Amino acid sequence: MAQGTHDFQADPRNETILINVNGALVPRAEASVSVFDSGFMLGDGVWEGLRLHRGKIAFLPAHLDRLYEGAKAIAMDIGLSREELTARIDETIDGNGMRDQDGVHVRMMVTRGIRSTPYQDPRVVISPATIVIIPEYKAPLPSTVEKGIRLFTVHVRRGDPAVQDQKLNSHSKLNCITACIQATQAGADEALMLDPHGFVATCNSTHFFVVRKGEVWTSTGDYCLGGITRSNVIKVCREAGIPVFERNFSLTDVYGADEAFVTGTFAGVVPVTEVDGRGLTPARGAMVERLQGLYRSLMDRDVA
Repeated sequence: MAQGTHDFQADPRNETILINVNGALVPRAEASVSVFDSGFMLGDGVWEGLRLHRGKIAFLPAHLDRLYEGAKAIAMDIGLSREELTARIDETIDGNGMRDQDGVHVRMMVTRGIRSTPYQDPRVVISPATIVIIPEYKAPLPSTVEKGIRLFTVHVRRGDPAVQDQKLNSHSKLNCITACIQATQAGADEALMLDPHGFVATCNSTHFFVVRKGEVWTSTGDYCLGGITRSNVIKVCREAGIPVFERNFSLTDVYGADEAFVTGTFAGVVPVTEVDGRGLTPARGAMVERLQGLYRSLMDRDVA
């Protein structure tokens, strides 16, 4: 069975977590939003995935920047200041007694609010924004981080920003979902997606890198989300003197790479062992292992 980067070991504690729905901590079984909510009805909203590390949210300012910039771009008022939203995250973590726990992942979702009728025009919204914060005991599987994943290049492309800007971390993820479906039905773990010009862009839920002759390459970023972990890996490469480039490259460059890996908030840096049936490395290579250590050190520094 395919194993994506977001796979985790089920934890029974998640059955009794408290979910923050508009400021109220509600038992998981009772947490809900209206069927008229903009997120449910139209995918109208933005979200962030957060990782609790040593008792603090790692890289929180960068995540908040992306959230508030996305909300501004779609003319949505979150209704809370950054300080107020941070306090609500803290209330959720502390309310669940998670502050001293390892392996906590938080999904924060903000939608435009409740609509008076099923219609896309934001002028029919009749409530403040809906804010839901879901904390769970979720850690990446050690086997994923050590042994890696397999990718399959799908026909679904990353869209032109004039159609749907990939910079928006929106609730509307159908293109990524269809890409994921095609990849899993092909027997792979996740999808590798190309840009409109045929260059490598990103994966359906993570960012993609290759290692070639001691250099680390990733896409230009023109057709993918502004990834927090992606930018941090570029940062640690530069700090360590590892040549890193944001550039156009093709599948030919991927098939001939020495190593490859993906990045994301949930699992950090994860090796890629195979792309479209072409084997790269049997498990994580030397560069990926080094970058995993550099990234962990950066997280430690961030929350210190």
